[in-house]
Amino acid sequence: MVRENMLSVDDLIAPMFVNETLGRPAEVRSMPGISVQTIASAVEEARRLEGLNIPAVLLFGVPERKDEIGSQAWDPNGVVQRAVRYIKEGTGLTIITDLCLCEYTSHGHCGVLNDGSVDNDPTLELYARTAIAQAEAGADIVAPSGMMDGQVMVIRDALDEAGFEHVAIMAYAAKYSSAFYGPFRDAAHSAPSSGDRRTHQMDPANRREAMREMRADLAEGADILMVKPAMPCLDIVAMARGEFDVPMAAYQVSGEYAMLKAAAANGWLDPEATMMESLLSIKRAGADMIITYFAAEAAKVLRGD
Repeated sequence: MVRENMLSVDDLIAPMFVNETLGRPAEVRSMPGISVQTIASAVEEARRLEGLNIPAVLLFGVPERKDEIGSQAWDPNGVVQRAVRYIKEGTGLTIITDLCLCEYTSHGHCGVLNDGSVDNDPTLELYARTAIAQAEAGADIVAPSGMMDGQVMVIRDALDEAGFEHVAIMAYAAKYSSAFYGPFRDAAHSAPSSGDRRTHQMDPANRREAMREMRADLAEGADILMVKPAMPCLDIVAMARGEFDVPMAAYQVSGEYAMLKAAAANGWLDPEATMMESLLSIKRAGADMIITYFAAEAAKVLRGD
């Protein structure tokens, strides 16, 4: 009766990796319980998630062919575009598509390289093309994650000009350069071949900068703001919730999931209790939606399965 915050299945978004080089689903070794899907198995996985009443998935693609500019990201027959079409036909899920080039480039960086660093403006043109391709495939929400300056405005303009005014933008508005992303890069094959992403992702030491980034994304047309990673940045989620009256997402990333799984596997923590407490802490901080690899497990607990 007096509980201030309640978790619901409706709060959860399930990330999903789709790899067109696989013949069958493959478990991610550093993320026990999480498998990378084939395009065909992605539909079955989406149906399973829908059966648990999870409302949305966030899709990441791993293409068979990579190149310097990540051209498979905007190919109409690219891995994510094909997966979107199949999932759209087979389920009623809301489909969110990660919009970046790191999974598609041969060098693993988030855009076009110039002297070893990502060149912002040419990269934005490719993001716009990718957004249109994802929207044409049926994406309900595109989620630009590259942290390029001006990316939301360019994507919003491109979608509107192409007749996709109804497609929303979930902006990775405060995405930190975090040590918690390692297992994700195992699953998405997106580790940079050299250097790192500190030139465009945020310094974990900064708080006020996160508010500036969020204000900029809102001014450019973002519909949903995201903080990533979630648990190391609960103060940022809380600050943002206090300042912005828009839907707020937080991404409980692969490293957060992996460390709780590892501790539970060693008998050091109660797996269900720590999972649910971690998710509740994100909700308490102010997130309206939580992107989490625990989505299916948490949904079963919340449903009483």
